[in-house]
Amino acid sequence: MLKLQTDIEGKKAYFGDIQDTLKPLGYDLGGNWGYDQGSFDSILSRDGGETIYLRIPFRVLNGALDEYDASIEFQTPIVIKHVINIGLDNDQSSLLTSSFNQFQDPLDTDGQIKNKNKWEDAGEQAVKRIIDYLH
Repeated sequence: MLKLQTDIEGKKAYFGDIQDTLKPLGYDLGGNWGYDQGSFDSILSRDGGETIYLRIPFRVLNGALDEYDASIEFQTPIVIKHVINIGLDNDQSSLLTSSFNQFQDPLDTDGQIKNKNKWEDAGEQAVKRIIDYLH
């Protein structure tokens, strides 16, 4: 995991507005959200079973996350890497028989990131585009 040094931390926005803006740019609401916090996640790179994500966490200041006009405040963005198992799953309860089983657990949900400078730069540039929208 790489913590990024950007100017987005502490910036505020309305959840629905920023989600509408980020969705076409490839950002989705991260899966571990709650009514008082969440994150916007985007894929920076996918190569075989390795995926590098940009995660921009936020907390809800007013309202609840399922409300379009909830006020949010961004926190420190991070770059993370997930490594999944590509190949046939030997588990007989497997629901898929293709070479990629979406139901398999990741081999490593916080994999070591090689070439850290490259991914820090990529993450910081992606965050800068969001900051430009907020201004």
